[in-house]
Amino acid sequence: MRKALYVMGILDDEDVEWLASRGRRLGVGKDEVLIREGEPVDALFILLDGSLDVSTRGRAVATLFAGEIVGEISFVDSRPPSATVRAAQFSHVLAIPRGLLQSRLATDAWFASRFFRAIATFLADRLRTTTARLGYDGGGADEREDEDEIDLDMMDSVSLAAVRFDKMLKRLQGDASSSRHSA
Repeated sequence: MRKALYVMGILDDEDVEWLASRGRRLGVGKDEVLIREGEPVDALFILLDGSLDVSTRGRAVATLFAGEIVGEISFVDSRPPSATVRAAQFSHVLAIPRGLLQSRLATDAWFASRFFRAIATFLADRLRTTTARLGYDGGGADEREDEDEIDLDMMDSVSLAAVRFDKMLKRLQGDASSSRHSA
């Protein structure tokens, strides 16, 4: 959930509403592949609930939980993914189509600024966590940052971010139940 707090804390309410209204809520069955290593990705995904396993060259490297963003590296650099992402259990994701997101980024400079700042912050945190796990602490210190600890500079936006993520989840759950009733 902490990763969502970085992103939702930087985006504004209108941005989060736009993502929720333009994205599709998808159910991903256990062991279903969401992203396949080396194959182009046509969406950016936000994990709403459940968990996803990440592997590269057949080797498990991480498990992702609610609030994680998936497909962001390929979105930023346009190269095929370097990992496979598979549902560890039945999960829900918000899939934001690549073309739609690129169009919004091209036409709304303020949204683009917030979006790319959020992605950069998210990726910086992931890199710091990964390097700490590998033992590259940068200064020889024995202390390791708690992987779930939130940067003190981000604390101001954390509660607002949590409210935004919760609001998005409720909106998407409402959309899912109303589409089931109308079918």
